[in-house]
Amino acid sequence: MSSTSRPFKVLGVQQIAVGGLDKAKLRRFWVDTLGLTFSHSYTSEKENVDEDICEAGEGPLKVEVDLMQPIDPDKKPRVNEPALNHVGLWIDDLPAAVEWLTAQGVRFTPGGIRPGAAGHDITFIHPKGNEEFPIGSEGVLVELVQAPQEVIDAFATIARAG
Repeated sequence: MSSTSRPFKVLGVQQIAVGGLDKAKLRRFWVDTLGLTFSHSYTSEKENVDEDICEAGEGPLKVEVDLMQPIDPDKKPRVNEPALNHVGLWIDDLPAAVEWLTAQGVRFTPGGIRPGAAGHDITFIHPKGNEEFPIGSEGVLVELVQAPQEVIDAFATIARAG
């Protein structure tokens, strides 16, 4: 797996998602105590999630902190287990990344590339490999997020300035 043949770049962290049984308690800590900014809420029966999308920072490099509680704590997926539910990474070319990673044996969760809660195309790398796709993300659910052009440009500007 040579990095020169990799047809995409991981630009940076797009989000972290934290789960709990009580979204209000999560908000008290992340918004009221730490000072993150509440952006909007998102609910999905299919994903069993009621979440508040909050933000740290500003502009194209802001990082989302998604505060998630299950709609039904007895149903799967249990977005509160583990409490650090997943990490989202900005990707400069999501379709190329998925194609290349699949060819390397990376296991993705069902659903393919699709619109995410924040409006960007997303897909998830499964925390565990299997026989067909032996490479998983070693216990951490990883969301790959298509970076919009303004995010790609912002990271390029930082790279040039360094």
